[in-house]
Amino acid sequence: MLFIKLFRESVLFAINALVVNKLRTFLSLLGISIGIFTIITVFTFVDYIENNVQSSVQKLGNDVVYVQKWPWAFGSDYAWWKYFNRPTISYRDFESLSKRADPNKVKAMAFEVDIANKTVKYRSNLVENVKVLATSHEFANVRVLEFEKGRYFTSTESRSGKNYAIIGYNVAEGLFGQSDPVGKEIKVLGRKLKVIGVCMKEGEDIIGNSMDNQVLIPINYARNIVDVRADRYQPFIMVKAQEDVTLLELNDELKNHMRSIRRLSPREEDDFALNQSSILSLQMESLFGVVNVAGWIIGGFSILVGGFGIANIMFVSVKERTNIIGIQKSLGAKKYFILLQFLSESIVLCLMGGSIGLFLVWIVTLIANLFDYNLALSLSNSMLGLSVSVIIGVVSGYLPAQSAANLDPVEAIRAK
Repeated sequence: MLFIKLFRESVLFAINALVVNKLRTFLSLLGISIGIFTIITVFTFVDYIENNVQSSVQKLGNDVVYVQKWPWAFGSDYAWWKYFNRPTISYRDFESLSKRADPNKVKAMAFEVDIANKTVKYRSNLVENVKVLATSHEFANVRVLEFEKGRYFTSTESRSGKNYAIIGYNVAEGLFGQSDPVGKEIKVLGRKLKVIGVCMKEGEDIIGNSMDNQVLIPINYARNIVDVRADRYQPFIMVKAQEDVTLLELNDELKNHMRSIRRLSPREEDDFALNQSSILSLQMESLFGVVNVAGWIIGGFSILVGGFGIANIMFVSVKERTNIIGIQKSLGAKKYFILLQFLSESIVLCLMGGSIGLFLVWIVTLIANLFDYNLALSLSNSMLGLSVSVIIGVVSGYLPAQSAANLDPVEAIRAK
């Protein structure tokens, strides 16, 4: 109770000192506010991007393995020249893998070809940069599709290669507005396609894994208009694991089968890649780690300058109040009371600066939200900002507070 009472008196004394010296207080707050604002702004944007990336990666499926030509990796050691010479994943690979796969480990398997970005037309309306996907019928078993209107292809429609299409929400809105697209014909790649379904709005994501701006057509129909074996269309196989099968087990299963299909000897390297969402997650985590460090470095300089400013001002404050300190000590004030008094002033000053910095971050999030960026100042980032402020207050104020606590009362009273 005595400590709480002393701390309360120290804080009140510190606040009074800060109010009296307004200009000094403002200059002291400036560096800390800018530093906390910089660090927490960086962390807030990183959290926003990380959440978007994670939600995008989750759409790929935590239980799906992608058999592709190119591995999902980044960095200077990426052996692109080696991967470039690999054979393209073919529909024949898909058929062979489908026959060999263990149904106790594989729940579903689909083949997909991305036919680049095209313009889709309906009468005088058109939507540009629409990704056209050609897939096997099992696509809906690997990736969950929710329909706003209409339905998915039947197995007969997929096998026979009917000129049917499923369109994304943005494509439907751009071509048809409020009218019902189901049953109407659109023009893609110079061919007419009948719309049989419209996917529900999924929202944009960072890696483009959204059906909103895509058109889905049967792979057997796509064969009539493009060469689905071409490397530029990046064909790949999606394999969904059974509920009780780990991706490690599925990877081993697929690797053995693909090596057999490609007739690779034990000494030959794999000429295919087995990708999964966790690879992207790990790559992004390392990238975000670098960005966070950069945020600490950039904001750290501002905080360092602010910390030196606060330490300097606290030394000035000790010098100005030397005789008052002497009087306090002559009346029985202990060293820890004087120490606590000046430490409290430094901490309160830094907390004020940190709070202003956090308030500015909050203003930035409000402005960003006006432009459809779902930014939010999280509780963890707020607590981090305040914690850093307290630490800077302790570090910056300790030496001035220690020098005040060690003053000789007689010499301090005589000081002018």
